[in-house]
Amino acid sequence: MTDATLLTDGARPAIRLERHLPDPPAVVWQALTEREQLRSWFPTDVIVDGGRWEVGATITFPFPPEVMDLTLTGEVLEVDEPNLLAFTWGEDTLRFELSPEENGTRLVLVDELPADSAARNAAGWENCLDRLAGLEPARDAWQSRFERYATAFEPALGSQEPRPV
Repeated sequence: MTDATLLTDGARPAIRLERHLPDPPAVVWQALTEREQLRSWFPTDVIVDGGRWEVGATITFPFPPEVMDLTLTGEVLEVDEPNLLAFTWGEDTLRFELSPEENGTRLVLVDELPADSAARNAAGWENCLDRLAGLEPARDAWQSRFERYATAFEPALGSQEPRPV
């Protein structure tokens, strides 16, 4: 597990997270693209129009009602099974890169995002990637991670938005 890294060399800021997962890329790919598997780790439901991850496909991301009343939309940007998946998620662009690594897969997630959401998303993606790796984050993990990232990112990006209530 690595901490999120702030990237500021693009048109918009981004955060980069990396994980080693014990499964081969084909198995990790299924966790990234199959709706039932996504439900176990992604923060929203993921509904791909037509059920196929193809460039240009529309995606709907309804949050669970007990979390918040919000549905985001997106579009599939790149698909190279089982190496690369990129799509928009509301205002963000998510890019998942998979590469074979000794005893599994190296997953790199890059989230291009609005500057004020970098700490919130870094903390959230850490929790999500923990779940993807089969770990349950501590109950207070998000808050402590957010505070650490807000302190680290604010000098470069300004004030950071907390998680919605």
